[in-house]
Amino acid sequence: MYPGSALGEFLRSRRARLRPEDVGLSPGVRHRRVAGLRREELAPLAGVSVGYYTRLEQGQSPNVSDEVLDSIARVLRLDDDELDHLHRLARVVRARERVRPERLRPGIKAMVDSFTEAPAMAVGRRGDILAWNRLAHALLAPHWDFDGEEKPNFIRVDFLETDFARGLYVDWEQKARDDIAYLEGSLSRFPGDEELTALVEELLALSPEFRALWTEHPVANCATIERGYRHPEAGVMTLTTELLRTPDDEGQGVVVFQAEPGSPSSERLRRLAGLVAATAR
Repeated sequence: MYPGSALGEFLRSRRARLRPEDVGLSPGVRHRRVAGLRREELAPLAGVSVGYYTRLEQGQSPNVSDEVLDSIARVLRLDDDELDHLHRLARVVRARERVRPERLRPGIKAMVDSFTEAPAMAVGRRGDILAWNRLAHALLAPHWDFDGEEKPNFIRVDFLETDFARGLYVDWEQKARDDIAYLEGSLSRFPGDEELTALVEELLALSPEFRALWTEHPVANCATIERGYRHPEAGVMTLTTELLRTPDDEGQGVVVFQAEPGSPSSERLRRLAGLVAATAR
């Protein structure tokens, strides 16, 4: 069950994308029983024994050093985000404390409300929208009740309301990968969050698209993303999202959507703001 096997799953996914010749080895036999690099091929290149590396993938090496992790990352050709993720996952093996319930801080709600010309929302570590302004509601989920007590989880919307989500995002596949990367990051930071683990299990059970992408374990920091949106009234817009993490590291953040000044997208975002204002009146 994830996240107990998270470290092993991640390492296996990264071994699978490499070929022996990628790391200077002979491809050997034509038909290999496993995809990608074998454990016995990776371990010597990283300077560890096959037995030690095997135990690491099985979560049985809680005291693995940063130097060993860096060496393995070098062989696997991990980028900076993936390297950070690997280090967090390794620490999960020895730190599984329960986390506090997630509650929206009043200051975060006030920050979201302060944005009047840009869509903004507060998101939790599980992808729950904790607060949003009317522009974010109109852009992302106008079929939900803005004033309702229950607000959507944007990852559930993307994978379980796929007709809507595929219509909204110009590149739904990339949005879906970014969603999984968001979950991956949260799981590595909050391994004791049972509701987070339950969300992953729910999506694995209900969404074939989620199951297919989950095996790849995409990793990204999701801090700044440019994305295309289709709005039925305002039109197609390219917006950049900035995820501002809260300093207490509870996994919450504020997401602000912006268009390049003077661009057609900026004009369409103003059009959407006008529609929202007219509806509110």
